Amino acid sequence: MKAKFTKATVLTLVWVLAWTGLFPGSAAAEWENLFDGTTLQGWETKNGWAEFRVEDGAIVGKSVAQSPNTFLATKKVYRDFVLELEVKVDEGLNSGIQFRSSRFPEYREGRVHGYQYELDTGPRAWSAGIFDEARRGWLYPVDFNPRAKTLFKQNEWNQVKIECVGPSLRTWLNGKPVAHLMDDLTNKGFIALQVHGVGSRDHLVGKEIAWRNIRIDTAIAKATPSRGLYIRNLIPNNVSADEAAQGWKLLWNGKNLSGWRNVGKNSAPEKGWMVENGVLTVQATELGQAKIGGDIIAQDPYGVFELDLEFKITPGANSGIKYFASEKGNSALGLEYQILDDKRHPDAKKGVVGNRTCASLYDLIPSERFVSHRNVPVEVGKWNHARIIARPNGVVQHWLNGFKVVQFQRGNNIFRALVARSKYAELEGFGLADKGYISLQDHNNEVSFRSIKVRPL
Repeated sequence: MKAKFTKATVLTLVWVLAWTGLFPGSAAAEWENLFDGTTLQGWETKNGWAEFRVEDGAIVGKSVAQSPNTFLATKKVYRDFVLELEVKVDEGLNSGIQFRSSRFPEYREGRVHGYQYELDTGPRAWSAGIFDEARRGWLYPVDFNPRAKTLFKQNEWNQVKIECVGPSLRTWLNGKPVAHLMDDLTNKGFIALQVHGVGSRDHLVGKEIAWRNIRIDTAIAKATPSRGLYIRNLIPNNVSADEAAQGWKLLWNGKNLSGWRNVGKNSAPEKGWMVENGVLTVQATELGQAKIGGDIIAQDPYGVFELDLEFKITPGANSGIKYFASEKGNSALGLEYQILDDKRHPDAKKGVVGNRTCASLYDLIPSERFVSHRNVPVEVGKWNHARIIARPNGVVQHWLNGFKVVQFQRGNNIFRALVARSKYAELEGFGLADKGYISLQDHNNEVSFRSIKVRPL
């Protein structure tokens, strides 16, 4: 009798053969098992006192009361690799997989720190995002890739993949790409399995996480190309090869004001804007004095686009990123992504319902800073990430530090009503130009910018 195979059967067989290394081209000789299936040889516990055991061919971690985060870490450190494993997490418990991580006695009393592949069973659904444990916080929240929020399977085994090649850090969940981060802060470290601290929350004490089929390939020489995925690049003034393939380019070269000019002029300002160590800074002026540098605009106008940059404010500072802007006198006139120290600058309390706070559409729409169960901070004296997306359908988004905080549609009834109640009410067609300039504002306060990049949509 001739055997019959369904398409599903064939695909399952291919996956099993590839996983076990028997399928041609699977590079079976490159894989090393990090867990032998029966013991914890090669692993050691760090920080807390959560319990780890081996059961049914899996490592099982169990939460305990009052313990801080506990990590079962490899004794070896790894640089470039592909890591694959399966994981199952009890609902309600947060966990993660550390990679390129470290622990030093002199750093925060020996606390484990470094990159973490998030495992999240909660409604925010951030699994496979990249968190910087005990260091910088969220680097690639899954809000950057919202379709990936449906990938995690509650109470089932999930397939995890982490790839590190040089500064390129990528994650997958159940076969689908989730995060792509470019970062050169740490190039090697251990791998660790996390049992998150639960404090004294009785309903979480005794919850468990299980990991199995843990294997690593350290012979990888080239990163997997990133297709269609938003890439968060933390390397200053850098456009990666994958970003360039998506159409990104630097709008500011990181060296001088080539390609920028003052509003209403054909040249860049000779003073007032300083370039030093890859940072563009508008200098402060004394209260009541005229601006030294003035607003600057990028040479070419843009229609639909995506803009990415980082900004750093000094205490009490005010500035802005204007887009779809025209030239009027010495200032650019257009839609504005507000940059502000909300706690110290009086403008935060003006306008209506907070529509002049940081990341707001200035004087029109307040930024919604309570996003995905957290308040989105604006760090004074530190770098913050701004992102503006203007789509062909008229929808515009403002992002702040990884989260969408404003969304509106240019030209619809709501937008027109907001303009009619704003300081722009007498300006016919305000914010509706097909194209306009991107501008950085001089508001008499010291504010710095870097990593300014753009791509047409």
